[in-house]
Amino acid sequence: MLSLPGRNALSEFRVAKLSAALAQAGLRIASITAEFHHFASLKRALSDAERGVLERILTYGPATTGAAQQGSLLLVVPRMGTISPWASKATDIARQCGLDMVERLERGTAWRVATAGGAPLTMAEREALLPLIHDRMTETVLYSLEDAAGLFAQVEPQPLQSVDVLGGGIAALQTANRTMGLALSADEIEYLQANFSRIGRNPTDVELMMFAQANSEHCRHKIFNADWVVDGEPREKSLFSMIRNTHAKHPQGTVVAYSDNSSIIEGARVKRFYPREGGAYRYTEDETHILMKVETHNHPTAISPYPGAATGAGGEIRDEGATGRGSRPKAGLTGFTVSNLDIPGFQQPWEKGGIGRPAHIASALQIMLDGPIGGAAFNNEFGRPNLCGYFRTFEQKVAGETRGYHKPIMIAG
Repeated sequence: MLSLPGRNALSEFRVAKLSAALAQAGLRIASITAEFHHFASLKRALSDAERGVLERILTYGPATTGAAQQGSLLLVVPRMGTISPWASKATDIARQCGLDMVERLERGTAWRVATAGGAPLTMAEREALLPLIHDRMTETVLYSLEDAAGLFAQVEPQPLQSVDVLGGGIAALQTANRTMGLALSADEIEYLQANFSRIGRNPTDVELMMFAQANSEHCRHKIFNADWVVDGEPREKSLFSMIRNTHAKHPQGTVVAYSDNSSIIEGARVKRFYPREGGAYRYTEDETHILMKVETHNHPTAISPYPGAATGAGGEIRDEGATGRGSRPKAGLTGFTVSNLDIPGFQQPWEKGGIGRPAHIASALQIMLDGPIGGAAFNNEFGRPNLCGYFRTFEQKVAGETRGYHKPIMIAG
């Protein structure tokens, strides 16, 4: 593994924001700095010229001051066993620049933390600091640069395993459901037991995992496609049918709806400048339609607001680019519905007496501080301005129950 230092990882705005958070947490930290650090897995050693090319590729951002080397090291890297989006793109760039010997590039953030008096951080101080500098769901904290070699560790594939449904029945599937985190419902477990018993063989762990994903609510939208009985009366339309009913009643101006990765509405004939037969550029009048799409990315945004909202926007951009013969991104939107913000020092009368939140999700305030920036950042990376959106809060006690949006609604479009 080759280790290459980078430049400053924090803007002045981020430094000020982090300093305020450290002060609020009561941490005795005199200084904290961060610089990017790059790690390369190579097929062979680099020549001096090749190393120079790689160093130029990895030189970006404002220069780091000498203070970056002061204090204890906390190295934040992508979660072990994963390949980060940055790694995929950076590795492609290196290979396009002729560095075919680069197997993979990864990037970490080397934090240097100096305490008042120079004493090392206590365990309690470290536990208070780490949530402020890393995302525990997607990142790992290391304490030496050498430990980053684990990013490139190759693990032998596990052998295929069978779940003994024929011998253990539903109990075997229930055990697999717990140990593998499949989140299968009782009727899905009964369905699997009945069908594998019928064909006379046991399922493999891969088959169960594939079934759990392909038949999940995320993929199948079972609730929205289900038949409903309300107050004893069967309803004619599913929730999705009710949504589609608007288009069924008023289809004017629609080219595609509910059948591709995004909708298409009628556009106009516009002149476009591009090469035609023979390679000569000239204006050609074409019919140019408009694509529209919205989707939600709620749970990931609740867990980690910035990347959750960013990948929500990214999935929507991907779907529009895969519609028909493809499209070009033009303008985006993001929207958020959250519970009460409870801004420190600015709590509103209706926010008092809240019920708190689960420890594994971000607060409504943190979602609104980080989520919109994540959505806008991903849009910017595709050269698309995030022009519009919405933001609402709601949390209210109703008949002894508190209703709100601890799990937010995050809309990308």
